[in-house]
Amino acid sequence: MREAILYQRLDGGRVVCNVCQWRCKIAPDHYGVCRTRLNKGGTLFTLIYGEISSVAVDPIEKKPLFHFYPGTKVFSLGTRGCNFHCRHCQNWRISYARHHEGGWLVEGESADNQSLSVEQSIALAKQHGCSGIAWTYNEPGIWLEYTLEGARLAKQNGLYTAYVTNGFIAPEALDTIGPFLDAYRVDIKGFSDRAYSGLAKVPGERWRGILDVAVRAKGRWGMHVEVVTNVVPGFNDDDGQVQAIATWIRDSLGAETPWHITRFFPNAGLRQVAPTPVKTLRRARQIGREAGLRFVYLGNVAEEDGESTYCPACANLAISRRGYHTQILAMDVNGRCNRCGEDLNIRLMASQKGGMPG
Repeated sequence: MREAILYQRLDGGRVVCNVCQWRCKIAPDHYGVCRTRLNKGGTLFTLIYGEISSVAVDPIEKKPLFHFYPGTKVFSLGTRGCNFHCRHCQNWRISYARHHEGGWLVEGESADNQSLSVEQSIALAKQHGCSGIAWTYNEPGIWLEYTLEGARLAKQNGLYTAYVTNGFIAPEALDTIGPFLDAYRVDIKGFSDRAYSGLAKVPGERWRGILDVAVRAKGRWGMHVEVVTNVVPGFNDDDGQVQAIATWIRDSLGAETPWHITRFFPNAGLRQVAPTPVKTLRRARQIGREAGLRFVYLGNVAEEDGESTYCPACANLAISRRGYHTQILAMDVNGRCNRCGEDLNIRLMASQKGGMPG
């Protein structure tokens, strides 16, 4: 265990955790919602510092991040637990884990973790030729102490950094890691109280804090932001919510912000729900484009040109993507279309600019 940051002591040995927007008030010998923070004698501890459930060398496009150093490899790390309990979670075996008597349980069965120091994670990223490091697979915000130290060291070693997040991090936690975080890939699971309650068990309008923090990530800290919506039949697939998400992205993050509309497949607590019809995804993409979004992608489906980047001004194919095979075809060193000069809102590494015009 390691003492947590961003908490306050209250009367009676209770504490309040300020890492995420639940702001759990935790009695002695009790956990927060995420089950990874424990109050022992009036001191809050994180139970997941250096605890790794998943590690991989991924293409950055798998996050998905399409306009952030395309074609590079990223060292991806996950731990256990989550501050949401999403019924459709594809990584539920790690996010549903519960801390119990010094170990972890998933549906009553023990689950083993491995330990990895911050220094080891950076060394492995460099050893495997990665350009950056991403904290992903479960919610990285609850891993703040570890990811903060990792992000600091990554920047010192010339690596980019990324959060793949549900966005429920508290503003002060975002501000703590903000100087060291380059990309913020956020889920917007719907745009109604019903959708967030039904999918993620978030009551009332508390989900709207996710929107505010995403705007803060871009506006205050200059992070590269991309949005993902996993379209689940019967929960968030109606035209009204799709239109609302697209409009919010356009007005609050900018029309150049990539939006990934992904296909749901039965999983976790929604195994009885059928996969999203492809026509629903196409309809959502059409709505996004009509709302003025310039880069709308389809994911989890083999759709012709669903993932390639075209210039919104002249339709020039700038980046071709087939699966995780990425080819940069038609951009200058500033991420602009090399035919008409349109800004494509794409970050490139210095090493990627050598063979490009301009």
